[in-house]
Amino acid sequence: MNISATLLSLQPGTNRPSLRTHFKRVLLVVIWLLTVVCATAKQRDTSHHQHDSTIANTQVPVSDTPQLSFVKRAQKAGLKLNQQYITTFAEERIALKQEKIMDATKKMMEKAKRYLRSGIDTVGIRTELENIKKWSSIAGDGIFTNRGTAHSYRNLTTSYNLLLVLQKKATNLKNVIDKHHSALVNFRYNIDSLSTDPSIVQFPDDSARLISYIKKISVLANGIGPVDSLLAATITGIEEIQNPLNTEVFDLAARLEEIEGYQRYISDRTFNREFPALWEKTDYSRPFSEISYYSKMKGLLTGRFYAAANVTQIIIVMLLMIVIALYLRSLKKMCGAHNLLSADFSGQLVLRYPVLSAVVIIPSLFQFIFSSPPFIFSATCWSLSAIALTIIFRNFISRFWMFFWLTIMVLFFAAGADNLILQASRIERWYMLALSLAGTAFGIFTLKKGHRDELKENWIIYAIGLMTILEFAAVIANFSGRYNLSKILLTSGFFNVIIAILFLWTVRLINEALSLAYTVYSGSEKKLLYINFQKIGTRAHPLFYTLLILGWFILFGRNFYAFKLMTDPVRTFLSQERNVGDYSFTINNLLILFFIIAISIIISRLVSFFASDRRLGSAPNQKDERTGLGSWLLLIRISIITIGVLFAFAAAGIPMDKIAIILGALGVGIGFGLQTLVNNLVSGLIIAFEKPVNVGDIVEVNGQTGAMKSIGFRSSIIATWDGPDMVIPNGDLLNSRLLNWTLGGNKRRMTLVVGVSYNTDLEKAKSILVEILNADERVLAAPAPVVLFQDFNNSSIDINLFFWVRHFRDGISTKSDVIAAITTAFRKNKIEIPFPQQDVHIFRTDNESETQ
Repeated sequence: MNISATLLSLQPGTNRPSLRTHFKRVLLVVIWLLTVVCATAKQRDTSHHQHDSTIANTQVPVSDTPQLSFVKRAQKAGLKLNQQYITTFAEERIALKQEKIMDATKKMMEKAKRYLRSGIDTVGIRTELENIKKWSSIAGDGIFTNRGTAHSYRNLTTSYNLLLVLQKKATNLKNVIDKHHSALVNFRYNIDSLSTDPSIVQFPDDSARLISYIKKISVLANGIGPVDSLLAATITGIEEIQNPLNTEVFDLAARLEEIEGYQRYISDRTFNREFPALWEKTDYSRPFSEISYYSKMKGLLTGRFYAAANVTQIIIVMLLMIVIALYLRSLKKMCGAHNLLSADFSGQLVLRYPVLSAVVIIPSLFQFIFSSPPFIFSATCWSLSAIALTIIFRNFISRFWMFFWLTIMVLFFAAGADNLILQASRIERWYMLALSLAGTAFGIFTLKKGHRDELKENWIIYAIGLMTILEFAAVIANFSGRYNLSKILLTSGFFNVIIAILFLWTVRLINEALSLAYTVYSGSEKKLLYINFQKIGTRAHPLFYTLLILGWFILFGRNFYAFKLMTDPVRTFLSQERNVGDYSFTINNLLILFFIIAISIIISRLVSFFASDRRLGSAPNQKDERTGLGSWLLLIRISIITIGVLFAFAAAGIPMDKIAIILGALGVGIGFGLQTLVNNLVSGLIIAFEKPVNVGDIVEVNGQTGAMKSIGFRSSIIATWDGPDMVIPNGDLLNSRLLNWTLGGNKRRMTLVVGVSYNTDLEKAKSILVEILNADERVLAAPAPVVLFQDFNNSSIDINLFFWVRHFRDGISTKSDVIAAITTAFRKNKIEIPFPQQDVHIFRTDNESETQ
């Protein structure tokens, strides 16, 4: 082996070999060195055995060991080669790291450019911030500016609601700005951290590679410069918006806290005097036009912001009004088709104007889904319902009570207009005095002269009495300078009458609708809605009146700050987060969960109620028009409940992975004892999909015949011909011997056996029977009737009649009529139908004759 050539090939200055070639050459040198060392050691051992005494007393001269000198040179060359390899490997590792850093920097720059292009609308944010400042200034009128001598509770409440909305807007803008600022700072930090990595400044020794690397660095630096400058400028612009926005959020929070203090102060001194008496001179006055302007601006802003924040609820209420109006309209048509409508709509007022009835019912019931609505929003709902009720009342209630209602409506609108004025003035106080006196006088007049025998709802008297007391108290409070107390009593008195009348008539209209539904949908399953329809009459269920009183109390209490102090702890308790292990929840979420599930169950039952009905006046043999829907009724109900449960989990904030835990628990329950329940449920699904039986089908199960009334989750109901309903589990229904007469088209083959005497002309009898069957329209021509002679019986020749009827229900009546026709025809043609008889012949024996 030419070691010298090998070593020369490893000297620096030659072309740089690959990493694998480096390893091979180093390994070759190491093997050669080991071989030389081993050979030298063996030669020394041999010489030692042959020349023992000479070697012991003599030292080896340096000139005699040329191999050792060569080994040192080889080792030196190996060390140099190894050092060269280490240097090359380090350079390659640094170069690889530099490539990764530059690639990461380029990607980060592109990502930053895309983010900067998308960005945020800083101009829009600045405009929104200016609007918030302007609206905040309007909200602070009468509290922080133009304060007067005392605060108004209505002004404090309206300003608080308005500032609360502005705080939410400002906080949302702050979150957007902070998130954007954080993203920009992160981009700049990541780019700086990559560009300042120590590996970037480690240059390669090779001049060619150094030039190439410098070019890459120059290109990267040229790209970083504009992006970094743009990031810096954008961050500076964001910080210019961020600072005043943070200040505004802080100011709004401080203003809200200050208003809460004023509200508590006024609440603690409700009965204290705030202004001079009505006849005394005031220390502060402000033009009423300014007060009206700022009151109008605050009211419009509050209503606008609240409507925008509750668009979903408003749409739901409008859709419900449309649905109820359409249903009442269809109910009116059905009642008219069966001559059930009375001329004066007595007991049927809900059908007089279906659209207006929906406008009365839905806003009155569903206004409670709106959380803490401002007065202008509540007053709008009450006004719409009151106007609709006025039209419904026309020519229905007596003239006296119509006059009362119209007068109360005028006083209500006047009190509502006064309640929109937010700051006290002498003009408003005189206006309040006039309204209070009018309400007191009108209340006394109504209580004394009222035609109570003409009153449709007697509970209205209690609302009128309360109004009279409150209005009289408002007069006294106003005279003595207790402005806030007077205004609360004034508005509450009129509002309580309007709310009470709306609620009483809402309950009455609902009761009428249920009663008419019971009459029209006479064949529905009455227990589906858990309402005893037999007890529905002119008086509603006490539960409705209980809910009415509760709703009236809530709406009436909203006028007082003390009500807020009582309800706030309840709201805090309901919205406070609680933890069970890793899961956090609130009572509100649980209530929402159960409420949505309950609503979905009620909706599924409503679907069953209106889909399983047999409308009034439908003929018994009329083709069932509900067959298509009935086949999917169970699936529709299951889908409604499933969607409701999933929506309830999502609305309650429960993660969907928790459903797996619930399903696991259900699996354990099924394993321990719910097999039968699950079997019935799955059987119900199989029945719904395969449809071996459908709602309305004529079936026979275990010898019992009847009509399929409903197919439920666990069991099905069959209305038997004998009257009672047979409840059969779905599993048993699927596994039992089931005859479905309707599945084949409702046709039924009837069999009739007729006996004739032995002396009958059989061909004549056959022609008579065929003629009778062909004459009956209920007997199908195809398949044609068949008359066959069957047996020679004891007293007759039996003839079998086979014929088909169009509907299963026609079978018994048709057979009865055919028997009557056969009897008449046979008598006319003197064909005898013999009854069973037996001849007895007595024979005497010889012994018996001799004895006699």
